Amino acid sequence: MQDPPLILIVDDQQDNRNLLSMRLNANGYITAEAIDGEDALEKATDLLPDLILLDVMMPKMDGFEVCRRLRMDPLLPFIPVVLVTARSDTQDMVQGLEAGANDYLTKPVDGTALIARVRSMLRIKALHDEVQGWNKELEDRVNQQVNQIERFNRLRRFLPRQVAEEVISGGDDSDLLKNRRADIVVLFADLRGFSTFTEASEPGVVIEALNVFHNCAGPLIEQHQGTLERFLGDGIVVLFNAPLPTIDPTAHAVAFARELHAKVAKALTPFQKGGLGLSLGIGIAKGVTTIGCIGFEGRFDYAAIGHVPNLAARLCEHAEPAQTLVDASIVEALEETREAEFLRNQKFKGLSGATPVFSI
Repeated sequence: MQDPPLILIVDDQQDNRNLLSMRLNANGYITAEAIDGEDALEKATDLLPDLILLDVMMPKMDGFEVCRRLRMDPLLPFIPVVLVTARSDTQDMVQGLEAGANDYLTKPVDGTALIARVRSMLRIKALHDEVQGWNKELEDRVNQQVNQIERFNRLRRFLPRQVAEEVISGGDDSDLLKNRRADIVVLFADLRGFSTFTEASEPGVVIEALNVFHNCAGPLIEQHQGTLERFLGDGIVVLFNAPLPTIDPTAHAVAFARELHAKVAKALTPFQKGGLGLSLGIGIAKGVTTIGCIGFEGRFDYAAIGHVPNLAARLCEHAEPAQTLVDASIVEALEETREAEFLRNQKFKGLSGATPVFSI
């Protein structure tokens, strides 16, 4: 609402306009005048008054029609309308209220009644504007939250789901995302024969095959409470028991590996053409390792660093097609150790000593 309030006086009689203006100006209000209904509609649109005193009996367009058109204009804010007329018939009053008027004054206008009506209507206008302000603020907040949710949804597409949800719920300082040591299971998986397949296939076919592989892995990662640490082109790295704790992460990792082998073998059947076979190799290792966020301002990744992920990567490299290799820590954590077959002690590049290698 304007300060001081602006009141539009609509009357086809100059004397009536002068009288109302004089009384309102004496009480600190600013006034504007319109000489008929059409002029009133133009002035209301241009000036956006805080209150309209509207004569009923006017040429061209009466006050009832003016009031109806004011209420039908979606671009106009709420403007109280007080009808002013010499007619005091109850039916006329009802017609005016149904047209959208807020109050009624009869001529000759009593000065005290006029100011009382004006003050009452302006209080309503002030309260309405205040509520509208609250609604606008609430709408802005809702829009901000919607935009934030949309950003969070995009965040989930580019970060491990568990990491994105921790950022959303706890912020960057979430305890689960802080650098720490934890006993976790790390699984590496990649496609065998993919380099040859890439050289002999069209780009669209290559991307399609990768998406088939990842579409097989995605739901299984969720199902077995894993965290996709990163994509490695034709491979993936999955963490179990990080950042969120998982009951029996070894069992989940082994079950995930078995189901992934089966699903990928079936899904990639259409791509086994011309001797270009695609299959999966998996390596799994377990132990205490460093986990946390690494990167630079603007781009951070959640990662496992140290011996355990390195060992899982080496096991994956040495896995035959459709084979899963694990270390002794995985075998010890399995409830049924007969599930694992000892193969050999393997010296891996970058790792000290020989590592017992098992196939499951």
